[in-house]
Amino acid sequence: MEYIFSEHPSVVSQVVAELRDTNIQKDSFRFRENLERLGYFMAYELSKQLKYEKISVKTPLGESLTNVISEQLVLATILRAGLPFYQGFIKVFDKAESAFIGAYRVEENENSSELMINMEYMASPSLSEKTLIVIDPMLATGKSLVKTCKSLFKYGEPKVLHLVAAIASKPGLTYVKQQLPKCNLWIAALDNELNDKAYIVPGLGDAGDLSFGVKK
Repeated sequence: MEYIFSEHPSVVSQVVAELRDTNIQKDSFRFRENLERLGYFMAYELSKQLKYEKISVKTPLGESLTNVISEQLVLATILRAGLPFYQGFIKVFDKAESAFIGAYRVEENENSSELMINMEYMASPSLSEKTLIVIDPMLATGKSLVKTCKSLFKYGEPKVLHLVAAIASKPGLTYVKQQLPKCNLWIAALDNELNDKAYIVPGLGDAGDLSFGVKK
């Protein structure tokens, strides 16, 4: 399935507008808070697609039947930009396990627009028969997200795969669907194009730099 939040007006659109706003971006604390809020809202919507089971809860005055998530969840995010976004998800899915990936893109050389993805760190629990939710703010070319997922699969084949992005490009979304046809996609906003440096336009810039300071 594919769910584009911007096609269904909600408070998510307001949060995305603040994430894009160059004036609000000057406050890195506010930017991180907005990414976390966005993760919280998107996690709630995603939760509606999970499987549940009924349990009995004892109260001071009796017992109550209620639905609780029956799937084993693993939340995965790409360092460092994904951390605030991930925080919103872990607050909703507080019983989930977590995986962390250190990946970044580099240009092959100064005169080339060809991008390479370097992956230098990965820590994950077993994914066999679990529901994997991969959380990354920016889905630009889609290459880092696809490489991350395929690398995670060495920890076991998940039963269900959800991919979440704050902003995606149409070319990147197409690439991901071709490479991971069985995934479920959750996108807060979808932009039309990439520039010659493979950044999303209009996008919002570099989510990692805006959250934590410009890297050297």
